[in-house]
Amino acid sequence: MHIPDGFLDTKVIAATTALSAAGLAAAWKRVHAEVPPQRIPLLGVAAAFVFAAQMLNFPVAGGTSGHLIGGVLVAVLLGPGAASIVIATVLAVQCFLFADGGLLALGANVFNMALLGVISGYAVFRLLSAVLPGSWGKMAAVAVAAWTSVMLSAICCAGELAWSGIVSWNVVFPAMAGIHALIGAGEAAITCMVLGAITVARPDLVQPVPAGPVQGSVWPMTVFGLVAATGLVLFISPFASRWPDGLERAASMLGFSQHAAHVAVATQVLSDYTVPGLAPAAGTIVAGTLGVGLVFGLALLLARKVRAR
Repeated sequence: MHIPDGFLDTKVIAATTALSAAGLAAAWKRVHAEVPPQRIPLLGVAAAFVFAAQMLNFPVAGGTSGHLIGGVLVAVLLGPGAASIVIATVLAVQCFLFADGGLLALGANVFNMALLGVISGYAVFRLLSAVLPGSWGKMAAVAVAAWTSVMLSAICCAGELAWSGIVSWNVVFPAMAGIHALIGAGEAAITCMVLGAITVARPDLVQPVPAGPVQGSVWPMTVFGLVAATGLVLFISPFASRWPDGLERAASMLGFSQHAAHVAVATQVLSDYTVPGLAPAAGTIVAGTLGVGLVFGLALLLARKVRAR
């Protein structure tokens, strides 16, 4: 759902950039209250895992693929403020280093996935988990929240495209909603599986915010998470689906894909997760491994600066 440059006009770019800046400023302030010092390393590993997981496009019906957004996953573990910072960090690295998502459209992508997706999904999770008892109720709440986050992000993206005049709302809304209803099901399944595994290994980390005391160090879980993220890049990313994602598929079906543009940035040296001179599979592995390390370090640095303030 990464919007490229060329799909949005100036007014939409300006509005979404302003909203994203305001939302991330509020999220920055929330991190201090949501994340105790012991959990700071988890922001880094969450960013690394989300980055790796977003490289793994899974096929859905009709020759379309989707990938995890991860906003609800991180919000349930660390709170919505931390989740917004984590997802925004991943989106920024994808944009500036890998040309994944447009530079001018970065504000829209952050608003759709790091803010709207996180906040709406987390609100649904808290509401449903309060009325659905037990561990199965919590997992049901997580599944519905993850699906909702994808759907609302996709619908907002459709609205931005329509407001930009690139395609009619009556046409783009059913296309985006229909495709992402299936992708959202994949998001729900992956989110539940990952949270289920963490609940078994470290139940103290899956707590309502504000969280209780952490039982022992989180560094073993941090190392485990980094190893898992690197393993996804090494062994699975070369085999990810090459089918177009939901937005690309909608653009192709509705005839506005030709509007996609590319604003070159000097730092985009690993465009499309490739490395010049390397075979595609090897380039994906090298680029992905570098990305995992970069987002881990950047998210950890941002979190530490929040705590320092």
